Amino acid sequence: QVQLVESGGGLVQAGGSLRLSCAASGRTLSNYAMGWFRQAPGKEREFVAAITWNSVSTNYADSVKGRFTISRVNAKGTVYLQMNSLKPEETALYYCARDRASYGALRLFAPDYWGQGTQVTVSS
Repeated sequence: QVQLVESGGGLVQAGGSLRLSCAASGRTLSNYAMGWFRQAPGKEREFVAAITWNSVSTNYADSVKGRFTISRVNAKGTVYLQMNSLKPEETALYYCARDRASYGALRLFAPDYWGQGTQVTVSS
């Protein structure tokens, strides 16, 4: 069993920054791609960013390219999402997720484990 726990959310003004963390317990994450998703009230959950198991490749939603950075430290079992220049429309519950396939390619990313989410609120 894998437990994913997000942290680092909070209230920030537009243009500000936050760094989200996702810590894993249970089975190791080091062999799996990891991703971040978000869900705003009344909207569907959407992809934000993903990173391969070895940090060689990353993928971002067009809306966050150049502002968000995903990274990981496998030795710590932790994945990060650095978010800069935040916008009010990015207010959402942010989730981390693990790919179902070990050593998977990002184009095939399909989560099987999810965290409970951390709330990010961006004020205008």
